[in-house]
Amino acid sequence: MNFHLTALIIDSADLDSESAFWRGLLGGSLAKTPTHHFLQADGFPVIAVQKAPGHVLPQWPDGNAQQMHFDLTARDLVVADEQVLAAGGRRLRPTDDVSDPDAQGSRVYASPAGHPFCVRTSR
Repeated sequence: MNFHLTALIIDSADLDSESAFWRGLLGGSLAKTPTHHFLQADGFPVIAVQKAPGHVLPQWPDGNAQQMHFDLTARDLVVADEQVLAAGGRRLRPTDDVSDPDAQGSRVYASPAGHPFCVRTSR
């Protein structure tokens, strides 16, 4: 194949909160320009947060389209839930099993700019 994924671009009206959120979850280093923040985290292509003053937050699943999403894995969904919320994310669904250490499957969250993402078990 001639193509390689080198970057994922995320629109956001607030570069600082969106890039800090993804860095809080994925680690890595952050380089900033006035219009873009570039996150380089091990195991991921560059994640670029692009200034989009008119960005409309997705209201998925009941409203505006999700536009894009990440699928992440974690060994412990309880710890992952705590990390997502501490970094500034919010739960979309499910919300009834967030403290169950034996929970399987996936949970859906939104980043500060409203972009949905899934966290699935990696067991």
